[in-house]
Amino acid sequence: MRTELPPSAGPEPLLSVRDLHTSFPLRSAVLRRTVGQIQAVAGVSFDIPAGGTLGLVGESGSGKSTVARTIIGLEKARSGSILFEGEELTSLPKASMRRVRRQLQMIFQDPYASLNPRATVEQIISEAWEIHPDVVPRNRFRVEVRELLERVGLNPDHAQRYPHQFSGGQRQRIGIARALALRPKLVICDEAVSALDVSVQAQVLNLLADLRRDLGLAYLFIAHDLSVVRHISDQVAVMYLGRVVETATQDELFNRPLHPYTQALLSAVPDPKPWDKPVREPIIIGGDVPSPADPPSGCRFRTRCWKAEDICARKEPPLETRLDLHPAACHFAVELAGAGR
Repeated sequence: MRTELPPSAGPEPLLSVRDLHTSFPLRSAVLRRTVGQIQAVAGVSFDIPAGGTLGLVGESGSGKSTVARTIIGLEKARSGSILFEGEELTSLPKASMRRVRRQLQMIFQDPYASLNPRATVEQIISEAWEIHPDVVPRNRFRVEVRELLERVGLNPDHAQRYPHQFSGGQRQRIGIARALALRPKLVICDEAVSALDVSVQAQVLNLLADLRRDLGLAYLFIAHDLSVVRHISDQVAVMYLGRVVETATQDELFNRPLHPYTQALLSAVPDPKPWDKPVREPIIIGGDVPSPADPPSGCRFRTRCWKAEDICARKEPPLETRLDLHPAACHFAVELAGAGR
């Protein structure tokens, strides 16, 4: 057996995260003293190559969004490394981080809350150029805004409208246009389609795929819905309670999941062609998600796992390959692969 990180498709990945830890103080209600730490992210590692897409999936509270916010600099890492184009971001001064952030943009979950309701679409998009005046000359603002709106499938003539005059899907397209304004290399999509209707989700996913192809973008695509991740990601990393428990290519993960948590998530995904496959019982995860302030000993998933045994409480399974399988943090990965669950 050997410890292994998610594979990268190149000699040097665009983004490389290693053993990332992010925690928040837990304060008492009375004296507001720090009485513990909430381990939101506890040792996460992955790579994203230039032009590639990593899907980061898991339940609410698994730490996915905290990973994204730490990468972008909205949260401070307690330890670990974040390398973007070979440059360490965790120790970067604020002035230098502003320069790097031009290449790291984010699309937020809620298109209703992430846009300034008092600004026109043109003002929302061009604000980035006010902060970074060397990207687009001021006399080109209006032309560039219209081009961006057209690229994301919106009417360029609507640049003077306000966010409330658009539907949810259209607002998210405005958010995408804003993210593209600085011509980034990596875009972090934090639950970017979860607040949209299913039909609108498909349209936005197709748009993101087209932009990736046309502009050479890389994505960190965060979602709790595996069916969404399947259509856009090259690699998938599954998170549970602050840790990555399995990582594989999209095909490997969906065809041969090795971790019980991944298998349970997949069993909840509706099959578009159920008549082509034998009927399978859904895997029900019992119990509640443990508190990240006091995670279980050993395997963090053991308190809800149907395969848990004594070794799971004594020893934390590392994220590693076994035989010819992809990395999974489970003592019984080989057995589960053979069982084909």
